[in-house]
Amino acid sequence: MSTEIPPIGRDAGSAARLQILATEHWSLLATRALTYNEALSRVTIFLSILSGALIALALVAQADHFGPIFISIAIPMLLIVMFVGITTVSRLTALNRDDYRWVIGMNRLRRGYVDLHPELEQYFITSPHDDLYGALQTLGIDAVSAPKRLGSWIHIPQTLPAILSVIVAAVGGAIVALIALAIAIPPLAIGLVAAAAFVIVLLVMGAWNRRSIKNSPPSLQPRFPSPIKSR
Repeated sequence: MSTEIPPIGRDAGSAARLQILATEHWSLLATRALTYNEALSRVTIFLSILSGALIALALVAQADHFGPIFISIAIPMLLIVMFVGITTVSRLTALNRDDYRWVIGMNRLRRGYVDLHPELEQYFITSPHDDLYGALQTLGIDAVSAPKRLGSWIHIPQTLPAILSVIVAAVGGAIVALIALAIAIPPLAIGLVAAAAFVIVLLVMGAWNRRSIKNSPPSLQPRFPSPIKSR
């Protein structure tokens, strides 16, 4: 009779650990859902402000025929739109960092499941490793071979911060074009300076976003790295 007590105790302890891990897993899932909701709300607010500003400018343009009144209204209005766009991209970048944190946390919990029941690992399509490769695997962005690594790079322009950065850069180019139009420079020069402003704003925002997500906090340093790294 006494020989059966340790297995029962181990089973009870294993069940308690599984329950704790599952509770934390659901908590991270709920937090990640809130992160997505805020990101979509931020994008909706920015696009609403942008569309409202364009509609207002279209009405002013019809009345003033792109004259000095239109320029004097369009420049400050687009500056406001650009400010909202920059802050939106900044917040989306922070939310992406938060989402990466939640994914790493869920990967660690999944590692706990595998440690408790190694036979279950074959059924997981997400990763139990908490490094960058493991996070990409959980997100469905594998980076084992060169073509897949290229796919992960192609994924970057498809993200919300990258898409909004292009829109913000276009607004910046429009502001510079209006300023150039106000000082009456040649049309060709207006197009060139507007294109240059677009590229400069896009590069600056890209470098800013990359710098803001480059360094990971100590809590996200890998504890269970992947056995196979991407080349």
